[in-house]
Amino acid sequence: MPRFLSVLLVFVLTLGCGQQAAPTKGAKKGTVGVSVLTLQNPFFKVIADTVTEELGKHGYDVVAVSGDENVALQQNQVKDFLVRKVSAIVLCPADSVAIGPVIQEANKAGVPVFTADIGCMAPDAKVVTHVATDNYDGGKKAGEAMIEALGEAGGNIAILDHRKVESCILRVKGFKEVLEAHNAKRKVGKIAIVKELPSGGSKDQGYRSAADALQSHDDLVGIFAINDPSALGARAALENAKRAERVKIIGFDGQPEGKKAIKEGKIYADPVQFPDQIGRETAKSILSYFNGDTPRATILIPTALYRQADALKDESVK
Repeated sequence: MPRFLSVLLVFVLTLGCGQQAAPTKGAKKGTVGVSVLTLQNPFFKVIADTVTEELGKHGYDVVAVSGDENVALQQNQVKDFLVRKVSAIVLCPADSVAIGPVIQEANKAGVPVFTADIGCMAPDAKVVTHVATDNYDGGKKAGEAMIEALGEAGGNIAILDHRKVESCILRVKGFKEVLEAHNAKRKVGKIAIVKELPSGGSKDQGYRSAADALQSHDDLVGIFAINDPSALGARAALENAKRAERVKIIGFDGQPEGKKAIKEGKIYADPVQFPDQIGRETAKSILSYFNGDTPRATILIPTALYRQADALKDESVK
């Protein structure tokens, strides 16, 4: 056999006995499906964008879609992810209980599910890791801010809630507990929750519910809204009713528009969330799982109370 053919044969046999060629540069390892509550809310867009960026650094494609606050749509999105044979799924559920059955479908298919910001409350659905703001503690900070805003006078307040999602339930729980402890120490100047209405987490419904609360309670002095969009809707209702100077608003989120409203004195304070951290921790948990490790079941990220003094020093607030 000619010498150069012998050398070629040895090279081919060696390659076939365990030495693999280097993977093509840029080859993808798999796809991760992400369905957030809504991409119309900047908070959830930051989560989706951060997960996409972080997983992209490690060779994974991400398909990110908006659940449009519709659990039926989100269920179909998860089914589509399963048809695509994604490597993992990330959800910010539109309904913390109703999302359970489709998560169970993913469980049966062997596809790991992670939740971000909003948890799953369905008992038989298995989630590898839930990454979220410490919403319960954030709710407590919101309660402290309301006490601070109303001072010694106290008075009647309303809550604009969103009971379909676990994160908002926890915020209201923490808020109420702080007010209960405050009221237990006082004979006068108590803070009474006289109205609880759905906000839908949106400006439009926040406006309608705040307007309803103002109509039924002329002596209202405070509103706790479970996120910035509903807080901004409440502010618009107050302005329309010429009651803006009489009612203090506590929001939740720290979105750019919310921070701007705090700077202008339209919202008193927000427990601020960090969606970029939620996205990064979610991506880290997914990568840890892919590496064969067991990531933590729950990762909670603390909030920080953000007042007008903070906004005035914040160069990012235009």
